[in-house]
Amino acid sequence: MSTLSHDDTVVPESEQAGVGSVRGRVLIIVENLPVPFDGRVWSEATTLARHGYEVSVICPKGPGATASFEMLEGVAVYRHWMPAEGRGVLGYAVEYSVALFWEFVLSVRVLATRGFDVIHACNPPDLIFLVGAFHKFLFGKSFVFDQHDVNPELYEAKFGRRGVLWRVMVLLERVTFALSDVSIATNQSYRAIAIERGRMSPDRVFVVRSAPNVSRVRSLPPAPSWKRGRRYLVGYVGLIARQEGLDLLLDSIKHIHKTRNRDDIQFVIVGGGRELEDLKKLATALELDDVVTFTGRVDDDTLFTVLSTADVCVNPDRPSSMNDKSTMHKIMEYMTLGKPIVQFDLTEGRFSAGDASLYVQNADTAEFGDKILELLEDPARRQAMGAFGQKRINGELAWHHASTKLLAAYEKVFKLRDK
Repeated sequence: MSTLSHDDTVVPESEQAGVGSVRGRVLIIVENLPVPFDGRVWSEATTLARHGYEVSVICPKGPGATASFEMLEGVAVYRHWMPAEGRGVLGYAVEYSVALFWEFVLSVRVLATRGFDVIHACNPPDLIFLVGAFHKFLFGKSFVFDQHDVNPELYEAKFGRRGVLWRVMVLLERVTFALSDVSIATNQSYRAIAIERGRMSPDRVFVVRSAPNVSRVRSLPPAPSWKRGRRYLVGYVGLIARQEGLDLLLDSIKHIHKTRNRDDIQFVIVGGGRELEDLKKLATALELDDVVTFTGRVDDDTLFTVLSTADVCVNPDRPSSMNDKSTMHKIMEYMTLGKPIVQFDLTEGRFSAGDASLYVQNADTAEFGDKILELLEDPARRQAMGAFGQKRINGELAWHHASTKLLAAYEKVFKLRDK
């Protein structure tokens, strides 16, 4: 991943870190991905650092991010060991317990060395409040909940049911909100949850959209080799997990390849995750190995080369309560690169993409495939949709628009501390 700045906010020289007094000290804790590979967390951390806050981050180690400690763009990054991704209740319990242990140990280390005024907790899971509660009640630290996922809905999407563990998820979310001085939502749907289910005061809930940094998401020269001699390329980037609907995408590809008899399209699926090997086996069972390329996790240059080569990009997120409420970062990256999109019709997906996308109802995989073909056969429409997406990103949705909301949230946090 590039070590260039991921923050495209223009900061006056007088407000940059290192000039004048420190505005405040912030400790961000994230378990989902290491930084700087978690793009949202890294944008938040570097934005705060550039605006005069002293920022530390605790996160797991991962490929390309193995140093236990390093300074990156003025941010102190502390990384800890994590076991292999868990499967089932026991696997998740082990994974979360190890993460919580190291998050607590490293938070005490940061407190004793750099210090902090605020813990900024990024879910999933909704367990980081345990570290926050220790520091809040013993040392008077503030607590900010940055809700990246709605975990009760995520549980239901993964396991297809509710039950006792679902109710536990609701309780953990409620306790996290109760501890929060301020909460950050990625969109209006999440804000409504914070206010209604989390019982947060509306003036303490800030929408900071998951938005691309246009300095990072960049067009690169197309590489025809990704097409493997075929005329068209359809691209996907994202996590490889059940709720992402990649099995539905493979069904759509089978429809294109077998029913519509199209063998001039190559599909490239970029990303890693615990379901990757199962997805490869499914592609083999569907006899799609020749037309589907799986890259696994890749660096930025490879990622943006694939997307720059793509004629159409797809978002097959499985229709569910969670996905309906969630803003998907991959849609933003597609739009930034001017790519037309096909996706299932979900509330926040439609809000983000607007006319940059075609929409398919009710997880209809045959229609999804036909929409892909419809776009591939209409280059003028693809160009118009791509231009709309880029205009919407630059005018409304890029990180420099979202970052102002993040800074407003922190102004609120420190006003509350001063009372």
